[in-house]
Amino acid sequence: MIDGRRVLAIVPARGGSKVVPRKNLRNICGKPLLALTIEAAQRSSLLDLVVVSSDDREILDIATASGVDTIWRPAELATDESPTIAAVLHALKERSAYNMVVLLQPTSPMRTTEDIDAAIRLAVESGAPACVSVCEASESPYWMFTLAGGRTLSPLLPGVTPTRRQDLPRVFRLNGAIFVADVRWLEQSEGFLSAQTVAYVMPVERSLDIDTEEDFESLARLLAQERGL
Repeated sequence: MIDGRRVLAIVPARGGSKVVPRKNLRNICGKPLLALTIEAAQRSSLLDLVVVSSDDREILDIATASGVDTIWRPAELATDESPTIAAVLHALKERSAYNMVVLLQPTSPMRTTEDIDAAIRLAVESGAPACVSVCEASESPYWMFTLAGGRTLSPLLPGVTPTRRQDLPRVFRLNGAIFVADVRWLEQSEGFLSAQTVAYVMPVERSLDIDTEEDFESLARLLAQERGL
């Protein structure tokens, strides 16, 4: 709880995955990928309830064994095409006694408990209806182009294209780790992004998004370095 507001954390974890089959259950350093996010959420001092939403019985069993709440997600909300916000809104209907919601995707395992709590505090202290985590982008859109007619360079962004790297403005990208919102606002907007959304900036090394086998290899290296192995 923060400032009198009850905070619900939702961890959406489908059983299916095309690129890396069953990736939420993939063993990493002796535990399933999903467990890294559950453990970070459980250590938070601001979350009143952590719930895992899934269409997969094994995932739900792991969540229950870890000591968190679970919600069975309907199959139509767990396809490759299903937007994550649909699962969030479904969970909010199942657990309705909360003022704020925090979406924690298990594919962002390097985010820390301190990151979670800092993003929640930023949302509350700024008075913004939502807060999302970002990191600095490695490639600048100011040096990106489309090809007109398949041949002619056309700047992706209008205006003068900087010619020196030091003249490029800092740009940021969503890293998928933390999404915070006022529940009533989210139910109306059906999305975390708006002109009022504030950004919680995370370092690149904690912004790894697991989507491929190479990402799992990177995660194993990062965790080994973190633990001094």
